[in-house]
Amino acid sequence: MTVTVRSATPADAALIHQFILDLADYEKLLDTVRATEADTAAALFGPEARVFADIAELDGQPVGFALWFYNYSTFVGRHGIYLEDLFVRPSARGAGAGKALLSALAKRCVDEDLGRLEWSVLDWNAPSIAFYDSLGAASMDEWIIRRLTGENIRKLAGLF
Repeated sequence: MTVTVRSATPADAALIHQFILDLADYEKLLDTVRATEADTAAALFGPEARVFADIAELDGQPVGFALWFYNYSTFVGRHGIYLEDLFVRPSARGAGAGKALLSALAKRCVDEDLGRLEWSVLDWNAPSIAFYDSLGAASMDEWIIRRLTGENIRKLAGLF
């Protein structure tokens, strides 16, 4: 079995959106997904695209994806990559697709002299945590993610 990673193209929009739904289902968050296939296509391939995706293929068949964007560290003084989503179909896990996707992003970091490759993982997802640990990823336990959404964003913006 051969795993390859390629950059996503506009023809992959439906596939990527399905991967997003599959990931949300796995994470028990399917009821929170509001993005449509059109939203996914616009974000990745529209005129103001700011996110990117890579597709992992196993023997030529798509089995997973990584969706990412550039961030910036003021402390490091360089851009980095934030991995928003990483998903491999359960039937393909263990074949190396997840590692291949992360390896491709690590190579991009090296090639572009980026300072970091970061992502979040749900605290209950022991298989993923063990996988990330096996790659040498450090847990940032002292950091707590904070988030504003919907009405709270509008309130802070002074629109309420």
